[in-house]
Amino acid sequence: MAGSVSDAFETRTRELEETSLSALAVRSYETRGRDRPEEECGLRTPFQRDRDRILHSKPFRRLKGKTQVFIDPAGDHYRTRMTHTLETTGIARVVARGLRLNEDLAEAIGLGHDIGHPPFGHSGEAALDELQRERGLEGFRHNENSARLARELNLTHEVVDGILTHTGDVEPETLEGKIVRIVDRVAYINHDIDDAIRYGLLVESDLPRVEIDVLGATGAARIDTLVHDLVETSEAAGDILQSDEIGEAMLSLREFMFERVYLGPSTAPEHERARAAVRRIYEHLEHRGDDPDEIVSFVAGMTDRFALSYAAGLE
Repeated sequence: MAGSVSDAFETRTRELEETSLSALAVRSYETRGRDRPEEECGLRTPFQRDRDRILHSKPFRRLKGKTQVFIDPAGDHYRTRMTHTLETTGIARVVARGLRLNEDLAEAIGLGHDIGHPPFGHSGEAALDELQRERGLEGFRHNENSARLARELNLTHEVVDGILTHTGDVEPETLEGKIVRIVDRVAYINHDIDDAIRYGLLVESDLPRVEIDVLGATGAARIDTLVHDLVETSEAAGDILQSDEIGEAMLSLREFMFERVYLGPSTAPEHERARAAVRRIYEHLEHRGDDPDEIVSFVAGMTDRFALSYAAGLE
């Protein structure tokens, strides 16, 4: 129902953005639109509406049951795909605000960037990709699956693009998307270090000293260093960039985490457990005659616990 506030909302928002946002920011009412046209909300911008649509979706709610590194760990403080998403989104808003870019667009991309991630983190993604390629089919990438779900939700072009390009070879079209692309790594590298230490896979002295000296001794200090560097370097460049020193230190720390944690020997039993569960489910559904696309969609939507339970029931 229209009213005095909703009648003026778009006009007021346009005026506010023209005076408060950088010339490089995406304006909320200059979106390239949605795949399926729909009447816009009188009290939310298109990007705010996308944010809410993601938050109320089933794929987003399932993120609380998908872990980052450790499968269904015994403990209340390990990160899940949802806590990672919220941390990424919070940092992305800070960076967007510092650069006077569109916070609502950065927030929507951040909230949606992993909605298509399968269970079991990197292991689950690798297992689905391997199963598809064994059959001569297109491989699986969680960013592509996330973008597929975003299109099903009929999100705006800019949000879908940011979700699709938050990882991979293609750069985002918007600066807000580029923020999420970098901040995603900032978030997961640092909180996965925290979880690996809590789990006993690492101790503080294992962390590479050169990188830690550059970025900071604690997760909070490293995130602070990375965020300030990203804002200052980007402001000077008119693009979303890290300084050479900070960017190289972050990538080096990321390589360390892949070597020691994500793909390291200490987590090999976890990886094998994940791969075995995904393979058992996939092959069961395949034998049942299910369509490959439906199989991938179903498996990718599972939480860790549901996948383990489902696979156990097939033994």
